[in-house]
Amino acid sequence: MKSLKQYSIPFTGLKLGQHQFDYEVDKSFFDEFEYSLVKDGKLKVNLLLEKQETMMLLDFRIKGEIVLNCDKCLADFPKTVETEERLIAKFTESDDLADSEEVMVITKNETEVDVSTFIYEMINLTVPYINVCEDPGNTPACDKEMLSKIAELSVENEEGTAQDPRWDALKNIKKN
Repeated sequence: MKSLKQYSIPFTGLKLGQHQFDYEVDKSFFDEFEYSLVKDGKLKVNLLLEKQETMMLLDFRIKGEIVLNCDKCLADFPKTVETEERLIAKFTESDDLADSEEVMVITKNETEVDVSTFIYEMINLTVPYINVCEDPGNTPACDKEMLSKIAELSVENEEGTAQDPRWDALKNIKKN
């Protein structure tokens, strides 16, 4: 995670008030996260950090393009994403308080905050549940050759739904 060091903000040296941080997110960023939904992309992250006496407000604005895999034809395709999120970091003297979804707890021993995980989660939350290739007109633009190959290799039953013949042998097994 050495390449994520740039996403650590040493807040102890910051004066009270607003501070702007800008980041470029690309493939090397996503490579640091195992099992990521997003493997590649080019995004700009604008972070406005407002340091106050008892807390910090972190306003993220993320905009750019990620590369997803189509669920139909398995081809890679670009997807434009844009999101804005706010995170509250609260300073506390106690070490026994836990973070929540909206509030991050910063103890007196901490000197910096790593925003890489938050950026990663915000980007992944923009990924749609179903990914299908789309051309600029929002119509499916799947790889026709791949779709025809899938149709050729699938076996259909009488109802017109795909049926794997190996399951037929299992249906004949009767319980004792």
